[in-house]
Amino acid sequence: MSIKGQMIVGVEKHSIAHKLHIKKGDELLSVNGRRIEDIFDYDFLIEDTQISLEILKPNGKVKVYEFEKDEAADLGLIFASSLMDDYKSCANKCIFCFIDQMPPGMRDTLYFKDDDSRLSFLQGNYITLTNMKDSDIERIIAYRMEPINISVHATDPDLRCEMLKNRRAGKVLEYLDRLYEAGIKMNGQIVLCKGINDGEQLKKTVKDLSKYAPVMESVSVVPVGLTKYRENLYPLEPFSKEDACEVIDIIEEFQRELYPENDIHFIHASDEFYLLAQRDFPEEERYDGYLQLENGVGMMRLLLEEFDYELETRKKENFRAVKRDISIATGLLPAPFIKSLADKYMDAFGGDIKVYPVKNKFFGEKITVSGLLCGCDIMEQLKGQNLGDEMLLPVNMFRVGEEYFLDDVTVYELKDELGVKISIVPRSGEALFKAFAGEENTDFRRQIYE
Repeated sequence: MSIKGQMIVGVEKHSIAHKLHIKKGDELLSVNGRRIEDIFDYDFLIEDTQISLEILKPNGKVKVYEFEKDEAADLGLIFASSLMDDYKSCANKCIFCFIDQMPPGMRDTLYFKDDDSRLSFLQGNYITLTNMKDSDIERIIAYRMEPINISVHATDPDLRCEMLKNRRAGKVLEYLDRLYEAGIKMNGQIVLCKGINDGEQLKKTVKDLSKYAPVMESVSVVPVGLTKYRENLYPLEPFSKEDACEVIDIIEEFQRELYPENDIHFIHASDEFYLLAQRDFPEEERYDGYLQLENGVGMMRLLLEEFDYELETRKKENFRAVKRDISIATGLLPAPFIKSLADKYMDAFGGDIKVYPVKNKFFGEKITVSGLLCGCDIMEQLKGQNLGDEMLLPVNMFRVGEEYFLDDVTVYELKDELGVKISIVPRSGEALFKAFAGEENTDFRRQIYE
């Protein structure tokens, strides 16, 4: 009978495993008699002080190592995958799925749909619960895998089944009760689709979810993203300014109602709704500590607070800036807001900062955020423009550690095509101020291409 374990690809020097002569190429079969499904089993089991490891050697022999260790001590084993398992893919056919709206010919990783509770805990990804079993919920509770981020979209069972195109989508909402009763912290997400889960359905969903507060710490409401590649997909419409105002009114009414009960505002509209409605962002206190920044909730308010703080601090210090001629490229929707910050800087310290809104022709002009801009559109629309001595790009145009856009155009290619030095600017307001001033950023390594 074949035996399969977790392949060990490395052993840290001077670690427990190194001293036991466990080597690269060995396989971990069990810890304290239990098979290892993934990293959570492993991390949980090696917390014991009495450890028994079952190791399969390359020659086919199984060796058992028994030893004592401190509770917090790591074994020093390195595995091929940080998860020690394959990612769980999505079983839904959501009517709003962004990946289904991607053009053909892009890199393979952009087409993978994950729906893995472990990635929710490790990376903050949102899951729908539809591919989970009772045993998965039990593991989340046992290992305290929190917070768990859940894509709810609607609490009406029939509507949720229709939106996710999955017959289990309504039934699995019962898992929320179990997570709540166990005190597992949660965050929720509602992708809002015009005429489907907005209006009265949005009110129902927020009311139903509010019973889980404060264990469910926040719920974000984000507008559906619609690309031009929607042939043969469910017909969806973009939100208008009036629609956005209606959504905000519903959410802010719930905030006023829920805050006295739970000391949190609970439900939040994404920045995109406020930009679309041309309304001021909520004051900082209403974001409850910015729990959903990665979902576009409060990012602009935080940027403004940090930028203004840096601006006022420099004024008090009689900061004398070098007057710079620079530009910044961004999406159509955030461009007026970014321009307002540039204007503040120029009024205080001079210089010339040009803000260029870039239309998203690659995905379609209904996509107006900066995070989905592609290199080809920036090239085409800014070629020949007066970009100054340096062009700034927000870091959210790129994945962490990458230097190419979604269309695989690299920053180097963009620099060569436009003939200008390019700097990728971190997300904070302090970083943006320093980029305007030409200073080195300390909160994140500022990437400069010249």
